[in-house]
Amino acid sequence: MTLAAATDLATATSLAAANNENLAEISNVLIYSAMAVYTLAFLAYIAEWIFGSRSKVARTAAALTPRAGAVGKAAGKAPAVTVDKAGGTAVLERPKVVVRAGAGTRDVPDGPGAHGGDEQGDLFGRIAVSFTVLAFVIEFGGVLTRALSVQRAPWGNMYEFNITFTTTAVGVYLLLLALKKNVRWLGLFLTTTVLLDLGLAVTVLYTESDQLVPALDSYWMYIHVSTAILCGAVFYVGAVGTILYLFKDSYEGKLARGGKPGAFATSVMERLPASASLDKFAYRVNAAVFPLWTFTIIAGAIWAGDAWGRYWGWDPKETWSFITWVAYAGYLHARATAGWKGRKAAYLALAAFACWLFNYYGVNIFVSGKHSYADVGLGVLASVGF
Repeated sequence: MTLAAATDLATATSLAAANNENLAEISNVLIYSAMAVYTLAFLAYIAEWIFGSRSKVARTAAALTPRAGAVGKAAGKAPAVTVDKAGGTAVLERPKVVVRAGAGTRDVPDGPGAHGGDEQGDLFGRIAVSFTVLAFVIEFGGVLTRALSVQRAPWGNMYEFNITFTTTAVGVYLLLLALKKNVRWLGLFLTTTVLLDLGLAVTVLYTESDQLVPALDSYWMYIHVSTAILCGAVFYVGAVGTILYLFKDSYEGKLARGGKPGAFATSVMERLPASASLDKFAYRVNAAVFPLWTFTIIAGAIWAGDAWGRYWGWDPKETWSFITWVAYAGYLHARATAGWKGRKAAYLALAAFACWLFNYYGVNIFVSGKHSYADVGLGVLASVGF
């Protein structure tokens, strides 16, 4: 190689490195900007709940109003009143309020949502969703520029996994909203945890952009890690629904026993979906993504065979991935069994999600194994579900 060619190569390499550093810096700016917009969304969601709490009449009316989709004779009618004729005399019977439709279930209408039927509360809710969409776009830009800065998938360490995970979780929430699902009540809980997770990412888990270790440089990274991130995001949404179900079930149970919950609990719980709806939501979310989690583990085993010459070795990460799979499988089986519906199954769902969290944070930080790669900037396999 001539001196001129060597000089040109060194110059090109230097320019590429500088460009990569600039993209990495742009990524950092975008992530911090997304956090700022998420904060605005968080405040708007709080305003939605606050204004909704002042409209008890609106909440009650919204709960009793027929759904907008009702048509024909069913639309706009009050509950039917039965009339019995005894000896020629018409006797009007009061409509019965069914508290329990069956063992462990209640016939309770869904609440109107965080806005409580209040127009101003609904306005703040729409503003919050708008901020959430904007923050999602900015954070996605941060993830994309991080990927471009290293010219690979943006999940080579725990920091990159965190920013991709939160982006995906918000994307799942926005997708449910786009599908006209009644999930805006998730907004406040979602933005709270997203801000906490991003705060942890930029302070504790941050790692400079760098290339992958050779063992991780495989097309299986795109298959295995992307599905692991999506599964984690959906499992998170299901876990939030499960936690809210437990609170709403306790609230409804106290009312059924003749108790009187506090004003704050009443204000919040009256606006959430019924416990049966939350239970069904969490179950469907977890059941829908479980097959993908199964595929994630299988894909990880195939990748391990290519990288290390063996498909399974009971490494700590592999072991806890399998434990997580067993926990969710047990939950789905229990949920489909009559004796384990409701709170018992919900506790299993939370235990399964706790296994997923420990598999990510606990195993990565406190346990060493073949999936660990250096300090906090753990390798791909050390920062995902396998």
